[in-house]
Amino acid sequence: MPSDTPALQPTGKDRREFYRITVPLPIRLQAENDTAEVTLIQRSVNISGGGIGITLNQAFEVNEILSCTLLLPGQVLFKSYLEVLCVDLIPYPPNTYRLHGRFVRMTNQDRELLIRHILKFQREHLNRHYSA
Repeated sequence: MPSDTPALQPTGKDRREFYRITVPLPIRLQAENDTAEVTLIQRSVNISGGGIGITLNQAFEVNEILSCTLLLPGQVLFKSYLEVLCVDLIPYPPNTYRLHGRFVRMTNQDRELLIRHILKFQREHLNRHYSA
């Protein structure tokens, strides 16, 4: 299969098999058909090769497809689509939501790029906190 074709969608079990890490990243989430140039905002993102979890001040609808743009280390601009799986209202502060989404229509090449960066985040974390 060519590397630019979309990979099979991971199942719920597969998504949990990807290593997850929470890192601060510049991110932009917007409706799939929204073409406005919105600034990337630094957020704490729980990310894996299967999807993300993020706290936002904007509610999205379950099953909505979002355009997701991340600025990875080395100024690598990563773009993918995200299906909203769950949106939880957080009581404080007001108008705060926890969004859980999975990557959709992602090519194998893009997923491998993302996983390489996630592994790099893990190495950096381990070096910072556990090296002598």
